[in-house]
Amino acid sequence: MNNTTPFFTPEEKKEFFAAYHSLLSGLSSCLEKDDIPKMKSLMKRIVAMECYGRDNNGINGLLRNIQTALIATSDIGLKRTPIIALILYRPVFKKVITLEEVEKTFNADVSLMIKRLLKTSDLYARNTAVNSENFHHLLFSFAEDVRVILIMIADRLCMMRLGKQIKDNKDRIRLATEVSYLYAPLAHRLGLNKVKGELEDLSLKYLDPDQFQYIKTKLNATKDAREAYIAEFIEPVKQKLEEAGLNFDIKGRTKSIYSINNKLKKQDIPFEGIYDLFAIRVIVDTPLEKERSDCWQAYSIITDMYQPNPNRMKDWISVPKKNGYESLHITVLGPQKRWVEVQIRTKRMDEIAERGLAAHWKYKGVKEERGLDEFMNDVRAMLETQSSNPMDMMKEFRMDLYQDEIYVFTPNGDLIKLAKGATILDFAFAIHTKIGSQCMLGKVNGKNVPIRHKLNNGDTVEVVTSPTQKPKQDWLSFVVTSKARSKIKQMLREESAKTSDYAKELLQRRFKNRKIDVEEAVMMRYIKKKGFKTVTDFYIEIAEERLDVNNVIDEYLELERKEKDVTEHIETRSAETFVPQTNTESQTLSQDVLVIDKNLTGIEYKLAKCCNPIYGDEVFGFVSSQGIKIHRMNCPNAQELFTRFGYRIIQAQWSGKGDSGYSVTLRVIGHDDIGIVTNITSVISKENNISLRSLNIDSVDGLFQGNFTVMVKDTSALNSLTKRIQTVKGVKKVMRLNK
Repeated sequence: MNNTTPFFTPEEKKEFFAAYHSLLSGLSSCLEKDDIPKMKSLMKRIVAMECYGRDNNGINGLLRNIQTALIATSDIGLKRTPIIALILYRPVFKKVITLEEVEKTFNADVSLMIKRLLKTSDLYARNTAVNSENFHHLLFSFAEDVRVILIMIADRLCMMRLGKQIKDNKDRIRLATEVSYLYAPLAHRLGLNKVKGELEDLSLKYLDPDQFQYIKTKLNATKDAREAYIAEFIEPVKQKLEEAGLNFDIKGRTKSIYSINNKLKKQDIPFEGIYDLFAIRVIVDTPLEKERSDCWQAYSIITDMYQPNPNRMKDWISVPKKNGYESLHITVLGPQKRWVEVQIRTKRMDEIAERGLAAHWKYKGVKEERGLDEFMNDVRAMLETQSSNPMDMMKEFRMDLYQDEIYVFTPNGDLIKLAKGATILDFAFAIHTKIGSQCMLGKVNGKNVPIRHKLNNGDTVEVVTSPTQKPKQDWLSFVVTSKARSKIKQMLREESAKTSDYAKELLQRRFKNRKIDVEEAVMMRYIKKKGFKTVTDFYIEIAEERLDVNNVIDEYLELERKEKDVTEHIETRSAETFVPQTNTESQTLSQDVLVIDKNLTGIEYKLAKCCNPIYGDEVFGFVSSQGIKIHRMNCPNAQELFTRFGYRIIQAQWSGKGDSGYSVTLRVIGHDDIGIVTNITSVISKENNISLRSLNIDSVDGLFQGNFTVMVKDTSALNSLTKRIQTVKGVKKVMRLNK
């Protein structure tokens, strides 16, 4: 390694060899027999080819590399494979050595790690905005091995330590912003609290140097006095806790500059006004069944010695936080009349506080959900495992968090998140609806592709449009994103609506020319009888001349005539054959108040004839040219109304009491047994506040079918009646008709 000396200043040489020896010491238990001589041989060749020259800021590449490796080992716990990959990444990137040579010299694991580092580092060449959530996700999507993320955290910490050497302040601020937004939270999620604290403090140092220096000076000025005070506070407490027979650990810690700054900003107070500049933590080692009693015993001892502030007491032992955090926080008046924060918890509680849900699962046996935070807690648990080589446990631990997402770039380098399997067309709609609707083809990494071409992570995508292009029905067969699907459907509906409106006007004119008044309910039943799922489909058939308008009118008139004859027949038969209760109370809506549009009452409305809603039904309001009409949520026309006229839909719900009478027709199907009609009418007559108004029965090939029209006050009464009719011998099915 002495051949690297000409590249170093005397100070750099000293730093390099100190880091080098520390690194070897940390890796001694996991390196293979020939690793060191192989690495030395490679490094001599690499340095001779000036692979590790200084960067634009004058920072020595080899020194930075070895310092990053040391951080990755000593502060994070990385071992052989990722460290060798980290040291050889730059030579491979500069094509001084090949991945094949790395694999031959070491193994496939090392070369695979370098591949992943190369893939992730490509982000920076694209000038992606690191303060975007997409960057955060892309980082995980690209870094299939969590060790890649850990290496990047180590590299950012090394660069932050070298921050003074960055010549351009804009670059320094960009780095500090990136660390504050991305890498410090990542370190926190990984349980790397020491690394996280240093990253946060250094980011504040460069983003707000005056404030950082102010807090640092204040802390330094009070350091000796603070440590002496902590010792003075702890000593008598320690003695009392020991006398009580508790097993415990007690310590004091000063808060980080970053957290102190957050407190100053949040509370808008001077430095001297911070109560909890430091905290005393009492960790009791006790069995689960004695946790609460021992914590409260410690609390009692401390508050007997020092006066507590009742306004600053937090009991998260009796009622833990939602994230599982348990602890007693108290603020007491210590020596010299100074307020001191004391945290009391058990060893188990402390582990949960430090390791979050990962430890919570361990103690509670809760099955974890897969997700970013949960995954990171898994990683944290592995990192903290007390074994000679904890990273071996993570060797095959792949990051599959965002397997259902991909990230692609616009020609300008902007990042777009899409669902896995997304096409050019999905990308176009993600950019803008107009671009999507006029999309003709795409260019992926400079090559022309059709709009149904599936995209891959990291593709650079361009869209080619044409003003003559319009959305097509088959587009729905290959787009996968919800935005693209909804927009395509919306535009297809709008196009259909135009066609439908034209056909509807045509049909209305023909009816008018023949002096025929159209009843909406009959028309809806006619359309349904013809087999159309929606009214729009019916009118499109007319517009495209697959239905003759004159035939439609003739068939409508025939249906209207038949329905009129049936009604008259029902009334005659009902009067001749049976003597039902003839409660002729009129249908009033005085007591059955409908609350319209959340809080409005007393508004005039009509109950829609197409579905005949009654008190208790789930309903909605529709603003028509004849006023507000109330429909059932399961009205046969509901889907059409919501789809085409969503802007006219208003909320509605019943209030008051269901005292009015509502006409409901029940269709009963069953075996044509003797007396079935008598039995059904008998059941109806025995129900309170229900009267039979009419019926129509028929019998075909031993199958009984009957329509029974009854007056009921609400859905509860109707449901009760339906259940009773179903108990009648021979009845197979009872259903409520819309008419």
